[in-house]
Amino acid sequence: MKKIWIAATLFLQAATLCYGQAAYDLVLRNGTVIDGSGKKSFRADIGIRDGLIARVGNLRGARAGEVIDAKGLVVAPGFIDIHTHADGIAGSPLAENFVRMGVTTVVSGNCGGSAMPIGEALQKIREAGVAANFATLIGHNTVRRAVMGTEQRAPTAEELSRMKELVARAMSEGAVGLSTGLEYVPGTYAGADEIIELAREAARAGGLYASHMRNEGTEIEKSIAETIQVGETAGCPVHISHLKIDSPSRWGAGAAVVSMIEAARRRGLAVTADMYAYSAASSGLSIRFPAWALQGGEAQVRVRLEDPATWEKIQDEMMETLESRGFHDLSWAVIASYGADPSLEGLSIKDAAFRLKGEGSSAAQLEVAREMMLSGGASMVYHLMSEADIRRFMLYPHVSIASDSSLLTFGEGAPHPRGYGNNPRVLSYYVRQRKVLSLEEAIRRMTSLPAAQFGFEKRGLIREGFAADLVAFDRNRVQDRATYASPHQYPTGIGWVIVNGAPVVRDGSPTAARPGRVLRRSPAAR
Repeated sequence: MKKIWIAATLFLQAATLCYGQAAYDLVLRNGTVIDGSGKKSFRADIGIRDGLIARVGNLRGARAGEVIDAKGLVVAPGFIDIHTHADGIAGSPLAENFVRMGVTTVVSGNCGGSAMPIGEALQKIREAGVAANFATLIGHNTVRRAVMGTEQRAPTAEELSRMKELVARAMSEGAVGLSTGLEYVPGTYAGADEIIELAREAARAGGLYASHMRNEGTEIEKSIAETIQVGETAGCPVHISHLKIDSPSRWGAGAAVVSMIEAARRRGLAVTADMYAYSAASSGLSIRFPAWALQGGEAQVRVRLEDPATWEKIQDEMMETLESRGFHDLSWAVIASYGADPSLEGLSIKDAAFRLKGEGSSAAQLEVAREMMLSGGASMVYHLMSEADIRRFMLYPHVSIASDSSLLTFGEGAPHPRGYGNNPRVLSYYVRQRKVLSLEEAIRRMTSLPAAQFGFEKRGLIREGFAADLVAFDRNRVQDRATYASPHQYPTGIGWVIVNGAPVVRDGSPTAARPGRVLRRSPAAR
């Protein structure tokens, strides 16, 4: 009887294919599938219908609206970039620097900064239509600034209540969790108790806590401990943003960091992290100044920077901090975007000092930094990490790959190259050349791991019934081309990027399609 049933089933499947009743919108044929689970690759066709993966297997002879010959290409789940600053995606809906890296989902609202109200921002994205799927955190800095401005003090009971209401509202409107940026004003003024109370609001709605920690170098163990304390006390998963050791004086501390994370995981706390594949960071110039000097808004900051006695105190603290981190000046800080004088973009602070002051002394460099702050500040690229720590974190299985990039305008400024090349750099340098990770494991770190970390249901794996977010690339040709000196270069070797069943990159070129959706955290992840 069983044999008869099997035969009948096979006959019906064959008949369905022959008569076209199971036609697919799109079929990728002859590809090498790496499904995102970390398992070995296998040969298979993939049939897509109504934005979903309808079948994985042998689809020879199947009817389809479009057939892609993926022979010689790896077909993987689309990359999920869980640490971006793509908050303005409604105004740059094609998100070209992301999708051309193979990214099909971006998470914004990181490092404490987000849109608000979240509901209005998400509605604008839905109305505009975007190329990639989008999700967001609610930023603690945004919430605190709305209630307290940039005051350096603890909130009153009433202010804390208002902040909790804003977080609760954001979560109800679709935020996936709370983010902090504890190196930035005004988040740096908040104590752990304040953060715990707000993280509890995110946890009540099933969200996670993602933190750009207070210190990523000289006091990284203390910062890890604080981050874990927030999660354990608030009762929510913890995610450490752009895991790194950013002070030469602490290079090699990666092993201790991983041990702390593992200890928390053994206690039952869900702790994960993300990282980018470069030894330079990117942030604002203001992060180099003492936090106390930045409180109270632009007018008060200007008064401090223009007062000789106060400026002398600021300089002394800046130099003390630099020396404690293993630096002697700001020669490692490169100007990425400076509206007051774009001709300085791409120069280090030391080079700018030679141009503007005729000398490159540390005093001249600090004076240039002061003048830049008085002229509106700047975006910077900071060369401050070691390759050994990067590899150590990359080998840790609970660390996903994320760019920490914003939406980039081609040819504008001198941004960090990670915004054009982060995923391809992992595939080319850390997989193909250095063999730090297997290709299957690297794909897992870009797909199913971030999907699980942020609770995106039925994404991040090539499975029947999952969203048809896919990337097809040549494993031997995929290559990042963006450099610090010449960052505006798209990668090579990525042929197809498909979002919810629709190609947004076809034969290496963007299509202008906007099939992206707003994503929320799955109830199953709570």
